[in-house]
Amino acid sequence: MEKRKIILAVVILFNVLFFIQAKDKKVIYLNDYLNTEQPNSDAMPAIRAALEQCILNKASTLVLPGGRLYIKRDQAFEKYQFISNNNESLKRIAFDLAGMEDFTVEGNNTELMFSGFISPFNLEECRNVTINNLTIDYTRTFNSEGIIVNKGEGWLDIKFPEDYMYDTDNGTLRFKDENHVYYPYSNLLEFDSKLREPAFQAKDFWLWSPVAAEEIEKGTVRIKRDDLKGTIGNTLVFGASARYNPAFTLNTCEDINIYNVNLYHCGGMGVIAQSSEDIELRKVNVTPTPGSNRMISITADATHFVNCSGYIRMIDCIFENQKDDASNIHGWYMAVESVKDDYTMLLRWKNKGQYGVDFITPHSTLEFVDNETMSTYDRAKVKSVKRLNKEYLEVVMSTLLPKEIKKNHVVAADDAYPEVLIKGCRIQKNRARGLLLGSRARMVIEDNYFHTPGAAILFEGDGNYWYEQSGVRDVIIRNNIFENCNYGSEDWGRACIAVGSGIPNKEVSRYHHNIRVEKNIFKTYDPRILYLYSVDGFIFKNNTIEKTNAYLYTRSENRPFVVTDSSNVEITEK
Repeated sequence: MEKRKIILAVVILFNVLFFIQAKDKKVIYLNDYLNTEQPNSDAMPAIRAALEQCILNKASTLVLPGGRLYIKRDQAFEKYQFISNNNESLKRIAFDLAGMEDFTVEGNNTELMFSGFISPFNLEECRNVTINNLTIDYTRTFNSEGIIVNKGEGWLDIKFPEDYMYDTDNGTLRFKDENHVYYPYSNLLEFDSKLREPAFQAKDFWLWSPVAAEEIEKGTVRIKRDDLKGTIGNTLVFGASARYNPAFTLNTCEDINIYNVNLYHCGGMGVIAQSSEDIELRKVNVTPTPGSNRMISITADATHFVNCSGYIRMIDCIFENQKDDASNIHGWYMAVESVKDDYTMLLRWKNKGQYGVDFITPHSTLEFVDNETMSTYDRAKVKSVKRLNKEYLEVVMSTLLPKEIKKNHVVAADDAYPEVLIKGCRIQKNRARGLLLGSRARMVIEDNYFHTPGAAILFEGDGNYWYEQSGVRDVIIRNNIFENCNYGSEDWGRACIAVGSGIPNKEVSRYHHNIRVEKNIFKTYDPRILYLYSVDGFIFKNNTIEKTNAYLYTRSENRPFVVTDSSNVEITEK
């Protein structure tokens, strides 16, 4: 009997040890793959080996070592990617997590320092993935910055810090890094060096080629263009010409969590998600590198969500000094190129930023929209889809095509939209707007702070230029602080909260519906609080408006509330 007990105990112990060993295999430590030189030279080979082991062992967690890791593109993963509202290209990727399920990247407060044209994280067809506790930065930014030290008619003298290497080749200005990799730029924008925000009423100077330049002395360059203007002492930002390397790309993913991440720089959008569902960002901080004196954090939108579903949550995040909006949430419109028969149509992407992105699938529901009025006139199920190339789709419907259909009308997926919660976030000092909201599910925007040079919140959508599906149905904007918004270019907003749509034919049905703005504080030098167009159902009540003298108001419009072509609008001043 005693012998049996001993044997049983041994068997139990063996099983426990086996279970522990098996469990340990589910956790991969990057430190086990790093040699002593790699953290300070190039950790990419170790990252690649560790990820391959994660796939082989179906690991649950990859643990980063802490400290700082330098990562180069030489031995990175590579694939050609079509990413909505970013530039298609053959991309190098550091953490390619395609196909991962029930997986966590535990950052352990590691600072990932990238060099060159490389994307930090790629997620495709992933489920239940969490990335947390890390920092993303680059040794050389994709944009360039210099101080305006002198000016004259049609020229500015710019002094560049050592971080922004350049040459003046054939009378034009080019930026590069220590490896002679060049960083093209396509626009100029002036920032206030003291306030560290876009300069008052500054506008974009768009460039179709490098600006004419000559070196005045080492580190100082005179740039020339007839309409150049600027203030001595301010910072001139040379914006990156393309969006090649987002920090986080999510494509057809489900249940993705990004927590406690500092995103100091990347060469594209911070988080771009397409055709994905259930996404949460918590304490994601998009901000310039502390102590670096950089003006710009990342080179495009902090976040962007396209054709997503389930939920989108952004909680306690910071989105500041990025080169475009804090967030844009919308669907896609494809244009009708031709009708081939009673059931079949040829569709075309009209916005090049959408090339190659698939969103129409068999059995999905499409809405048919007149691009001149943006009115939906039919809905129907898809039978089959044939992708001809990155620009064209051939779609066969399950029922007869609507009789109204014609060339340039647009279609969009009409199955599911994401519920949105944006709470406790700080949105400020970036180029352009704050939030562009376009989901038809419930959206709640609460307890946030806005200080944006354009509209803090914008409702748009159009079928003729950007081809972004919108048309909200249920929005609550409450308990936010809007402080001195609309101080930048007039192109960036008609009011602090603006509702519009790209509708060529003004005799339209209403595009946006049921927006409620209540219990907010507007501290503003600009009298323009609301601009409403093509909305049915808008309530503004129990809000506080406080006048400030932060800037000098010079616009011609002085009405606080402008309402056109709208219905059921209730505005109550406190």
